[in-house]
Amino acid sequence: MLIDGLQYANWSEKIFRQLREGGVDAIHVTIAYHENFRETVLNFEKWNRWFEQYPDLIMKGRWASDIDAARETGRTAVFFGFQNPSPIEDDIGLVEILHDLGARFMQLTYNNQSLLATGCYEAEDTGITRMGKQVIKEMNRVGLVVDMSHSADRSTIEAAEISEHPIAITHANPHDWSPALRNKRDTVIRAVIENGGMMGFSVYPHHLKDKSACTLESFCEMIARTAERYGPEHLGIGTDLCQDQPDSVVEWMRVGRWTKEVDYGEGSAAAPGFPPMPAWFQDNRDFGNIETGLRATGLSEDEVAGIMGRNWYRFFSENFTPRGCV
Repeated sequence: MLIDGLQYANWSEKIFRQLREGGVDAIHVTIAYHENFRETVLNFEKWNRWFEQYPDLIMKGRWASDIDAARETGRTAVFFGFQNPSPIEDDIGLVEILHDLGARFMQLTYNNQSLLATGCYEAEDTGITRMGKQVIKEMNRVGLVVDMSHSADRSTIEAAEISEHPIAITHANPHDWSPALRNKRDTVIRAVIENGGMMGFSVYPHHLKDKSACTLESFCEMIARTAERYGPEHLGIGTDLCQDQPDSVVEWMRVGRWTKEVDYGEGSAAAPGFPPMPAWFQDNRDFGNIETGLRATGLSEDEVAGIMGRNWYRFFSENFTPRGCV
């Protein structure tokens, strides 16, 4: 079983076919960065057309059982998520509406302070807000997973403690391996995992040691060491693959509508586009390289199988519905 915990590709028939060539059974895809509710609904609609056009390649994912259906029919199950709480605007009632439409993950922040929590680029982290506590409670009620991939340390730790459901860091790496602002310190990873949460490892170059020159061996050894420290059962892959996106999309991701200035965050004004991917992971056909690399670290077959997908499957099955529901 192969599951990717996060992608934001420029979707096309080519990529859908590469998902099948790579044996990807399920993916969590970002369908909102800064979009409001109405704009997000239009993105759901866009995906509905793709499901109609490519029914032999992809299908909509709502529950973990849809992954089983996808595997049985040779397709990839697509699960939706947001990298920002902007789709709920300031209306907690939209949490349930969006879950009904198919959303399964929502980040409480995207780099900046939001109405719910503090992003990892802010100088001061004030933690989960009053509204944030209420939204987490509502997300737990309906089965929408709290994602803290772009959130600051205190906010993430508080979210893990407040949430009655395990939370996720869908795409990041340990800060002590590569000290990017987006990567997670030991106390943060420990808080998420000790509360039953998941961490997905990212191959996005800004999050890698040595960036685009990161070796497969370094990446897989990092995963193996993380498994030794925290246990392998709450670890997965969340590539953050942005395949075929034009460089202008980086500006949308970093800037949105909140500033008139250029703020590339992890990039720079001198090199504002997407960084080159490491040679060993160019697209969805390259997941086999990660699997082979993990085996070379000495992880057991069961541990590798868990990290490549079965841990995400278990997490999906336990957290896409209200606690206590099947």
